[in-house]
Order: sequence, then C-alpha cells, then structure tokens
Amino acid sequence: MEPKQDIVVIGGGLAGLVSASLLAKSGHDVLLVEKKQYPFHRVCGEYVSNEAVDFLKRESLLPLDYDLPEIKSFLFTDTAGNGVKIPLDLGGFGISRYVLDDFMYRQALSFGVKFRIGTQVVDYTFEENADEFQLVLSDQSQISARQVIGAFGKRSRLDKVMKRPFIQIRSPFIGVKYHIKTDFERAVVALHNFEGGYCGINSIEEDKFNLCYLGSRDHLRQFGSVEEMEREILWKNPVLKGLFTESEFLFEKPEVINEINFEPKNPVEDHILMAGDSAGLITPLCGNGMAIAIHSGKMAAEAIIKGTNRQEIESMYESAWRKEFQTRLWVGRTVQKLFGAKSASVLTRKLIKNIPFFAKQIIQNTHGRPF
Repeated sequence: MEPKQDIVVIGGGLAGLVSASLLAKSGHDVLLVEKKQYPFHRVCGEYVSNEAVDFLKRESLLPLDYDLPEIKSFLFTDTAGNGVKIPLDLGGFGISRYVLDDFMYRQALSFGVKFRIGTQVVDYTFEENADEFQLVLSDQSQISARQVIGAFGKRSRLDKVMKRPFIQIRSPFIGVKYHIKTDFERAVVALHNFEGGYCGINSIEEDKFNLCYLGSRDHLRQFGSVEEMEREILWKNPVLKGLFTESEFLFEKPEVINEINFEPKNPVEDHILMAGDSAGLITPLCGNGMAIAIHSGKMAAEAIIKGTNRQEIESMYESAWRKEFQTRLWVGRTVQKLFGAKSASVLTRKLIKNIPFFAKQIIQNTHGRPF
C-alpha cells in the first residue's frame, strides 16, 4: 500500500489536468493517474470556445508560444454540400490536444502535481467507516485517497466496474480524427453533414487543420474499413470529397474511438466527483466539449477547496455542475437530431440561412459565459 494520498485524479485529459493543477496550487497533495504517455493524440474537435480563454491564461494553462488561430465564423453544409456561414459572437481558437494536454501536463508538474503515467485505476472501493477510497491500479499497486475525481473520459473500464447505466446501452456512433494540411479559411469552423453523421474541420497550430467526424458504427461494419466507409458515405457530400482528395493527411492512420455515448450521466457517483466527459458528453456539433471539460475540472477543484466535509463538497459540485451544464447537454442531444440525414440537414441549412435567430439560439443555449 502506498502512503495515503489526499486527492487522486483519475484521467489526465483537460478536466483532470485542470482540477489537479488548481488543487496543487491551493496546497493539496494531488496524484494524477493517466494510462497513456504524454504527448498523445485524442479524438477531439480541438476547438476551444472563448468562454475558457481568460481562465486558461489566468491559471498559466495556455501555451503562448504558438500562433493559435482565432475562429470567428461557422460554416454549415448539408449532405449535398450546400452551405451557409454565420458569425460566431463569442468565437474561439484552435489548438491540438497533442499540444495543449502536454503543456498542461508539464505545468501541472511545476505546480506540484504527482503523476502515475502508463497505468490506470482498474478497481476501487469506498470504505464508509474510514471515509476514504482504496484504489487498485493495473500494475497491482494500491492507493488510499481521501477524495477522488473521475476524469477518465467518454467510457472507461471503471464505468463497467461502477455499473453506470449508460455503459449498458450500445451506441451507434464512432469518432474518427485526422490532422491535415489543406486550403481552408483559418478563421472558420465548419460542420459538413453526411448520411449518418457529420464532420468538423477547424484550424489548429502550425498551419494544420483538425478533421474529425462522428460516424455510424453500422456503416463501418457494412463497408469493412474506415477508408472504404469514407469513400462510400462521406464523399457523397462534395465538400468532404474535396477535403479528403485534395488535402495532405499527416497521420499514418486515423485516430478512432468506438461507442461514443451521449446518454445522461451523474456528476457524482459513489462519492467520486465526475468531471469532463465522465460527467456527461455534449454532442460534438456544439463545438464546446473542451470548454466544458475545462470548466467542470475547475468546478470540481473549487468544491474540494471550499467544502468543509464530503457531503458539502458533493452537494456543491453537483449543484454547480447541473446549473451550468445539464440544459446545455440536453439541447445538444436534441439538436443533433437535425444533423446527419439528408432532409434534416437541408432543413437546418434553410433555417440557419433564413432565420439567423435559430442558429444563434442554439449556440447561446449550448455555450456558457466566460469564467
């Protein structure tokens, strides 16, 4: 048994790194457990809403050595490739997770966060009498912790251990991501529809673009490979065909994840504060999953810093999380029904074009204010 930890953060994505950094800066003893080695790529839209930019700068969590592109407009195309563009009132910027997560990791180290890299938590118990957690890691070591933040992403082995309801539901979605070099406006984030899904593209650092799409697991099974599915399904949108055939692809192979599930989750489960995608996943079309992860990590840290006992910490965090995110995630799930089908995408394009208020309301109701 390792010495007892004050706080263990499970998962080293945005929510985990933010919460660990803030807690360490406030004087807490923090251990973060991450199964991968930094730096690494994640399937992600890599667009950060400006609601998070002041916080990141204030807490020294944004790399300033890069010329990060400012994104000011949104382009939407239906499945036939017909498009409409609107301005983004708040806007955002592009940055890869490869760069951002690695920078935050190095900053967290400088703040005093301890790391266990290349391992993961595979089991746990919460001991009521001792009021503490016992965590079992994949290398068979064990850790005792007073508080645990679960920031282990969209789906994890721990979700199965905890028997969380969403993990029992099969999801029809897969996520695929590339980095490319192409001829596209750097101040625009675009969303291109195809049958069964949609594909986003936006600029990131070093004159690169992130190309990431949500597709159908059934289509992948039908066509046998990601490449064949793209040719048979995505390329029916002529804009996407142009992107795939006229761009320089920078990865040897795409990053792919399966079973992306948008079912509601609870922000507190068995006394673990869930942050980021572990607490709830907003549909990618909303474009602010990274900002939500950052904000929820901040909320989890603040609840632990301000709370005087476990019940108060959990109540404070759950109340703040639901107030800030519950409606936004619901709107995202609802609006997603207007995407990824011919008739729905055509209707959505016409609504955006003819009733700009429609698009602005969706954006306002899926984004937050600067924090």
